[in-house]
Amino acid sequence: MRLPRPSFRRPSLPRTRAGRRRAVQGFMLLCVLALLPATWMFVSTGDRLRTTADVPRTEVAVVFGAGLWEGEPSPYLAHRLDAAAKLYRDGRIEVVLVTGDNSREDYDEPDAMRAYLTRRGVPDRRIVSDYAGFDTWDSCVRAKKIFGVDRAVLISQGFHIRRAVALCEAAGVSSYGVGVDAKHDVTWYYGGAREVIAAGKAALDAVFQPDPRFLGPKESGVTRALGGVER
Repeated sequence: MRLPRPSFRRPSLPRTRAGRRRAVQGFMLLCVLALLPATWMFVSTGDRLRTTADVPRTEVAVVFGAGLWEGEPSPYLAHRLDAAAKLYRDGRIEVVLVTGDNSREDYDEPDAMRAYLTRRGVPDRRIVSDYAGFDTWDSCVRAKKIFGVDRAVLISQGFHIRRAVALCEAAGVSSYGVGVDAKHDVTWYYGGAREVIAAGKAALDAVFQPDPRFLGPKESGVTRALGGVER
């Protein structure tokens, strides 16, 4: 027995000129609303972006996690860590706060980041680990509330750095951002497109300021690391 084919009605356009005009206006309004968060990020961070050569000297740098490949930092994360190591060698920072995902035993971004930095000359005592940096907002809030960071250099890829700066500023961390170079591959284009969507969540986080998924007690790791710096 042959089953009847399901019938689908195609959406019909308004028949009148006024109706079509209202439809176009509505579509344009949706586009504007969708782009407002991204516009906010660009405007609010316009003067906060620097390079490794001209970023102001700051005690703390924050490096955001960006995935592991077989337990080692992904190429994107490695580029971020290379920039942090350079800033340390150049005397522009004193401590590196590595923040990433350690939500399960077999996945530990902060420890992989720490090991990578020590192999590139950053002393272990100058590295502080945040194991609950599950997203950018969580990392920024925890940097402020848990680790007591008031001012920092943030390090990420160019497509992400504006969101990081905007969110850390909203969380109370006065920030400069260093956007490191990256190969324009599929991941780069995906990351750029994703930022348009992520900007909406970032705007909501900045306005409503939700608590991170895990807050926990304050930690003195950054203070101890800075206390050991020779002045």
